[in-house]
Amino acid sequence: MITAAPNLQGLMDALLLNKAQDGLNLNLLPAQWEALAHYLQPLTVVQGDILFKQGAMDRTLYFVASGSLSVHFEDAESRIRLAIVGAGSVVGEGSFFTGTPRSATVQAGSTCVLWSLSPMRFSEMTHRKPELALVVAMGAGAVVAKRLMHSRYRVAVT
Repeated sequence: MITAAPNLQGLMDALLLNKAQDGLNLNLLPAQWEALAHYLQPLTVVQGDILFKQGAMDRTLYFVASGSLSVHFEDAESRIRLAIVGAGSVVGEGSFFTGTPRSATVQAGSTCVLWSLSPMRFSEMTHRKPELALVVAMGAGAVVAKRLMHSRYRVAVT
């Protein structure tokens, strides 16, 4: 049975249009986008939904195709917004690479269309399409580096 690849056009458009400092840069050929689609799962969250909570043990990486997400840190006394992440970027990159608990809570600021890449699917990609996995890892790694170099986003690596 052949299954059709999910349509990533919205994500592709968001990446092209994103001019934010921490935008994701994936320079993929059409065939690579089609291959990537098989490893991603679509997810829609509505305003107010929690994508993940600070301290959660999950390494899923989320590509933002539309909408905006609020990244905030919580301690015993307060909740501090660290950043707003919009279409054309990613969240979950810190735990994706380190395997450590989530460093912040991410909540939908509006309805968002996301594409998730689980650790299991990424591992499968590294075996079946290593060149594609490398491009994805380098792109997400570049977002981490950009956020760490920019003081406003430094604490927003999730």
